[in-house]
Amino acid sequence: MPMPRLVLFTRYPEAGKAKTRLVPALGEAGAAAIHKQLTERTVRVMRESGLPIEIRFTGAPLVQFETWLGEGISYVEQGGGDLGDRLRDASQDAPVIFVGADCPDLKATHLKQAAAALRDGDVVIGPAEDGGYWLIGLSSPHDWLFTDMAWGTDAVLPETLRRLDAKGLAPDLLETLADCDRPEDLERWPWLTA
Repeated sequence: MPMPRLVLFTRYPEAGKAKTRLVPALGEAGAAAIHKQLTERTVRVMRESGLPIEIRFTGAPLVQFETWLGEGISYVEQGGGDLGDRLRDASQDAPVIFVGADCPDLKATHLKQAAAALRDGDVVIGPAEDGGYWLIGLSSPHDWLFTDMAWGTDAVLPETLRRLDAKGLAPDLLETLADCDRPEDLERWPWLTA
């Protein structure tokens, strides 16, 4: 099997358009600055893993992303539809590992563990404390994992596990980590707002 590629969906860190749930605590510019910092950190960790990287981008032209996040990365426009549509499109060329940019505790070892899990298994998931996941990896396309999902809710992980079970697939589960999405999450990582 070929080496899985890491895929990160991200938007340009424009004030008022990024990390909007943090705006009440930090203002539009502050929320965008957190998004910028978390995305840069995630890309740095992805580079440390040694796996191929693909950025699915939106919110600015390609040249701005190349200037921001650097070379040695494949850049692809996100396209339309909801998150499920975009994940489905990006998963057609599996193996693939989708990584969230909202996880300050992400390490390269997590990404290497996910890649290793896909060598023998079909699906790997990094559960998030909020009921979603910070990572999902697939050795082959499973469009049914991304259709009619209540994205952004605590139902995402339980529903994903239910669907896998119904197909007789047992995913490898990585360490449960926390996302930084809401103002109360900022207390856990004071360095983000320092």
